[in-house]
Amino acid sequence: MSVDFAFLDSGTGGIPYMLHLNEKLPKAKCVYLGDTAHFPYGEKTSNEVTECASKSIQKIIDLWSPKAIVIACNTISVTALDSLRKNFPSIPIIGTVPAIKLAAKLTKNKKIGLLATTATVNHPYSKKLIEDFASDCTVFNRADPKLIDFIEKEYFNASEKERLNAVKEAADFFKKNACDTVILGCTHFTHIACEMRKVCGEKITVVDSRDGVINQAIRKINEGSLCFSQTDENPKNLTFYVTKANEKEEREYKTLCENLRIPYGGKI
Repeated sequence: MSVDFAFLDSGTGGIPYMLHLNEKLPKAKCVYLGDTAHFPYGEKTSNEVTECASKSIQKIIDLWSPKAIVIACNTISVTALDSLRKNFPSIPIIGTVPAIKLAAKLTKNKKIGLLATTATVNHPYSKKLIEDFASDCTVFNRADPKLIDFIEKEYFNASEKERLNAVKEAADFFKKNACDTVILGCTHFTHIACEMRKVCGEKITVVDSRDGVINQAIRKINEGSLCFSQTDENPKNLTFYVTKANEKEEREYKTLCENLRIPYGGKI
């Protein structure tokens, strides 16, 4: 089996990125691998992140031979992207990094919030992005592994009230610090973008890197003048896989896929 794009994250966080690409290139065949056996990446050391991501990419290449790989994970991207590109030089690897450059353009009061994993918040790469693109701004960092865990394990079956309550602590932190722009610096947070906007209120702009990442992925694919062929069996040309799931988690993944109309490929 050969595909056009493969997406990698430690869980379900990057699914909105794959769906965004599908909107722009509906005929491109895509697979998504959630490395749930090693979730969460955001609390691991740099060496652990690199090792886990490398094994997942090798698995992706062996199974699907994609034309490009999208790292739909900020933690992997800021921690291991250079190493991954060196280890797999024959395939384009597109990373996902916090939308600091975009936030710096949008902020009016020069106070920006960054909501991300512990690894992303603390990594020198993120600090370099701030130095390069937002040196005239004050950036208020919030690492929120608890919210990431909620999104991965509870969000898709949660009520609207539970979802709003889950993001309230983060939103209050940014409001307390008078941020007028908040960056969703972990792909998991793209799932709660609507809730964040609602709780943060109209005075705060909430941004992520979806559009920039997918546009770059399309540019990379277009460099090879590649053609896509849609299949009748899978109208959306998308499939979701995980590396580990117990019985309860399998039911939840299947429900998620049914709701999004994405075939669930199971554990690999």
